[in-house]
Parts: sequence; C-alpha cells; structure tokens
Amino acid sequence: MRIAPANAARVMICDDSTVIRGAIARILEADPGVKVVAKVANGQAAVDELKRTRADVVVLDIEMPVMDGMTALPLLLRADPGVRVIMASTLTTRGADIAMRAMRLGAADYVPKPSSIGTVGDDRFQRELLEKVKGLARLRQRITRAAPPVALRPAPAMPARLLAIGSSTGGPQALFALVQGLGRQISVPVVLTQHMPPTFTPILADHLNRLGGLPCTEAKDGEPLVSGRIYLAPGDKHLTIDGRPGALRARLTNDPPENFCRPSIDPMLRTASAACDGRVLIAMLTGMGHDGLAGTKQVVEAGGCAIAQDEATSVVWGMPGAIAQAGLCHAVLPLQGIAPKLRDMLKAVRA
Repeated sequence: MRIAPANAARVMICDDSTVIRGAIARILEADPGVKVVAKVANGQAAVDELKRTRADVVVLDIEMPVMDGMTALPLLLRADPGVRVIMASTLTTRGADIAMRAMRLGAADYVPKPSSIGTVGDDRFQRELLEKVKGLARLRQRITRAAPPVALRPAPAMPARLLAIGSSTGGPQALFALVQGLGRQISVPVVLTQHMPPTFTPILADHLNRLGGLPCTEAKDGEPLVSGRIYLAPGDKHLTIDGRPGALRARLTNDPPENFCRPSIDPMLRTASAACDGRVLIAMLTGMGHDGLAGTKQVVEAGGCAIAQDEATSVVWGMPGAIAQAGLCHAVLPLQGIAPKLRDMLKAVRA
C-alpha cells in the first residue's frame, strides 16, 4: 500500500459516474504527491463528506442527481472556505458558460469533463488534471519555496504602445483578478492569449466583459485595435498583430501550433514586437510550459518590458517562471500587485 507524503494534495472526486470516479482516482493516485480522500456521487454527498474529511481540492462534476455542482459549490465553500474547487465541464457552450460562472462564484478552475474512458486516458487531460490539482493544493496548503533569484531589468525608456497578456493553467481566475484591477483607464490596446478550446474562448471574453472594466471581445481578423479594449485570441486560432503604432490590426491565422498550443503566446508577442517597434508591455500569468518565452525575449531585446506573476500566487509557475529565470523581467510580482504596476507603467503613454 502506497503511503502518501504528509503534504500530498488531498482530493475529493464528485461525479455521478462510478466509472469516471474510478478512472480519475487512478490518474491522481498514480502520482505520489496526490491522495484521493473521498469519492462521492453527488453534490450533497460532497458537502456532507467535506464536513468530516479534510480535502485541499474537490473535482466537482456539474450535472448530477440529488444536487448538481453549481448548487453544491457555495455550500462546499461555506463548509470549508479554503477548499479549492475544480469544475468538470463538458466541452459545450452551456458547459463553458457554467464553468465560467462557477469561477466567478469562487471555483478555482475547470477541467474538460471526461466523456469516456478514452477521454480520461488522454495524456493531455491527465497532465492538465494533475497540474491543476497539485498547484491548487500547494496554494491551499500555503507551501512556499524560497523564491529563485532572478535578475531584474531596468524600466524601458520608451512608453509601451500595446499591453500583451499571456496565461494558461490557472489563467481564468488570474485574468478575472487582473482585469478587475486594471479598471477602465488603460490608454493602449490590450491583446490576450489564454490556452483554451474554441468553445470556451467566447464565453471567457463575455465573462471578462461583464466585470465592468475594459470591454473584452474575441479578436476578429483584420479589425483595428482600439485603446482601452481587450482582444482575446479565439480558440484554435493564433492571434497576431500587424500595422504600426496607432494603426494596429488583429490578424488570425491557422498556422501550425507552437509549443503544442493554438492559440500560442509566442506568435502574438513576436508580431506585436515587430508592429510596435518593440514598445510592448507583457504580463505573463500562471501557466504550464514555456509558451511566450521566445516572444518575450524578442520584445525585451527590442526595448519592451515584461512582468511575471510570482511562484507563490501561480497555480503553475511554468510560463512566468521561464521568463523570470531567463532574466527577461522588469518585475516579478504576486497577482494582486500586477495590475497596479501595469497601470503605473502605462501612465507615461503619450496620446
């Protein structure tokens, strides 16, 4: 019998399918850093179990008898305000909308709902599930490692003409916080790439738009980029930038994936650097892998600037960690400190 370490991620699985519960449990328990502490069939059972069993993370299905996931979510958070809830959402418009609503109501993240054992066995699903469970458990347990030393760059001499944001694992919640923190007074266009399937990106744009800050829409091919608006890369399309400062346009391409991603952050940054003569300000948020590293290097070498989310507040310190450890950052900050820093840096932009 495997004995999990004391700081193992403690996970409850809530799904009405016995087969799916078992398959997810096998994925999680194959990792020595994870311990499944409960498997239940509906939201009411999850609420009852959480009152007597400590869990760091609950993987919560949405559609269930007795009590569905959306009804259970606030009750779980009331039973244990520190628990992190991952919604298991179908890859449908309705599923995406429910997942985004759940995150605005306190869920930490979502994973695509497995439709079959074949889906559960997909390497990408397994990797995403494990990264989110372990990262969220670390945040719950407040496990902190000594911050790796990074060399910070001085502020660039020229003001930015474009704000570019990249995010992936853990990104939706980080984006909600960042966009709310930015307010409405950003005097440059904002472009955003979040690794997300096509069904989800229009729903994410809509929910970001509802926050009452900067208006947000999915980018459309050829449209001008207007100051004070956010343009989100559509799922399965690269968002690239052309034109010149003051007359920038969005371009969408079906070019091959980069860093196994489409949309990918690198083509957005690479083309933004060329269109803006390097005058790009980057915010790199939580995410797995190193997408955005090459593009950030190009921007910074052309005179731009990058800010990375710190490890302590990132679900996964892959993308922000890659640019920080490469010495490409002006600042490495906790999530709550990024929006104020971006606002300060953009105040210098001339009309």
